[in-house]
Amino acid sequence: MTRAPSRFRPPLAAALGLALAAALAPAGAAHADAVAEPAVTALKFTVDVGGKRCAVDADLYVPAGVDAGNRAPAVLTTNGFGGDKADGSTAATARTFAARGLVSLAYSGLGFGRSGCPISLNDPAVDGRAASALIDFLAGTRAADDGTRLDLVTLDAEGDPRVGMIGGSYGGSIQLATAAEDDRVDALVPMITWNDLSYSLNPNNAEQHQGVSSDTPGVYKKQWTGGFFLIGEAQGLLNPSLDPSRIGGGGCLHFVAAACDTKRVLDSGKLPKEKADRVLGYARSVSPVSYLDRVRTPTLLVQGQADTLFNLNEATATYETLKAQGVDTAMIWQSWGHSGGMTDPASGELDLSDPDLESSYTGSRIAAWFDKYLLDKETDTGPAFAYYRDWAPAGQAYATADAPPAPSRALHLSGDGALVDQPDQVVRGSREYRNWLIPTSHSESSLAGVIGLPDPKPHDLKGTALDWTTAPLDTPLDVVGAPQLRLKVVSPRAEKNQDSGDAADQLVLFAKLYDVAPDGTKTLVHRLTAPARVADATQPFTVTLPGIVHRYEAGHRLRLTVAASDGAYSGNRGVKPVTVTHAPGDSGTLTLPLAQD
Repeated sequence: MTRAPSRFRPPLAAALGLALAAALAPAGAAHADAVAEPAVTALKFTVDVGGKRCAVDADLYVPAGVDAGNRAPAVLTTNGFGGDKADGSTAATARTFAARGLVSLAYSGLGFGRSGCPISLNDPAVDGRAASALIDFLAGTRAADDGTRLDLVTLDAEGDPRVGMIGGSYGGSIQLATAAEDDRVDALVPMITWNDLSYSLNPNNAEQHQGVSSDTPGVYKKQWTGGFFLIGEAQGLLNPSLDPSRIGGGGCLHFVAAACDTKRVLDSGKLPKEKADRVLGYARSVSPVSYLDRVRTPTLLVQGQADTLFNLNEATATYETLKAQGVDTAMIWQSWGHSGGMTDPASGELDLSDPDLESSYTGSRIAAWFDKYLLDKETDTGPAFAYYRDWAPAGQAYATADAPPAPSRALHLSGDGALVDQPDQVVRGSREYRNWLIPTSHSESSLAGVIGLPDPKPHDLKGTALDWTTAPLDTPLDVVGAPQLRLKVVSPRAEKNQDSGDAADQLVLFAKLYDVAPDGTKTLVHRLTAPARVADATQPFTVTLPGIVHRYEAGHRLRLTVAASDGAYSGNRGVKPVTVTHAPGDSGTLTLPLAQD
């Protein structure tokens, strides 16, 4: 390789930008052991994508001993939303794999750091093609802007580079976008990322027809979405003297016009069909759900159980699609995600800044994945599905299965507020709740952990939510996966307005599961809730709750709550009283997926 002098320079970033960058990508502490430092070279690439010509800012990490006569496979990695090539997680990931003998190329995603082009939310035709240009560099068929040309990476018989990708959140979805555009990628490890961004930002957990996707617009996840756009628009302040190609459209400084329009429509609180189609359309079109049929690269999905931004259901949707296509795919549900454990992983959990990946279960699985698909080693890559149990003894936290368990144990909603095992145990009766014009339930303050603020305990104001609770459990109950709620409600005001042509007039509700201890203390598992917009309030509907891994201990009670609002989301337009009726053999059901012994 002809190499220019290293020009590594840390970017200027405001404290909030740094905090959000840390929260949207894998976290790490200091290296556990001293390792030989790789040679680091700063590079620029000019790419033509999305109708613009813009720069991509990258750092190349070359391990000692790797040269044209002693080639090595490569790892490509990029930042989470708001980060760049030099942030704590992206640079640490590159150094980790360089320490393991792999050539690493870390770059700032388009619209971040000192890379040009506006933020497109990882459009394959834009961000995917930009990453493909970097793969050309790794193949030795393209030079950097300063003339640097690489001749270090292992090539196959066709001259394609042996290259894997790894990264979290925004740096996770880009891997699937790249693989959809470029079949030279040999292995992917997308972490804590999305399947359908229209679900992530505007989720509807009711009547999902494909994975997490629904044809009915969902409920605006206003806190997370607002944080995204705040940091995206602040890139000019965080990184001055940006390439003019960064200028966005549609009224946004740094987002493409279609992404800007999505945010503007969501903020408006109005969802007539044309606008609703735009909300679903662009965000979905740049999401894996729309292009996974073009991905054939072996993929190890890692998703966080503590994640209200991209929940376990998103990874499951991607996993099931890839498996159905015959792609070699595995999935791990780890403890940490966007909503907890990122900056302080539990003991024995993955820390990508530690080159000793084998010190954690997930790290050992990642190492094996790259060993097989990048190094051609005969190695066992592990089971198809693994999940983290916080109640298990140290060293035995992960359990495995052939696939996530399907809902199997039905509990019935009774008119006296109980959850019962048999339909004939249901007590006749009806109960009502009604929403206020302000939120009266709290699940989380989505950005509290990011900016270091305390988050009040979850709560629901009496009269604005309904509960159904089991009797104290005789034995522990291990729920693993996504519970399903089948419910019928009566809401005349919702029925009257639901055909107005504006989806915002339809009924909104929130379903969630609490763990109630013997002393009455209740815990909302990982602060997860299932927003649902009910397209037809005259018919029964199914709500798929976010997946959980949780043990309800003996003596504890499981509580289902259906609430009228949630402060982290937009809610109902106008007051819509809701009545739930019950009769033996004619009542709602909650079906739980249980761990298989």
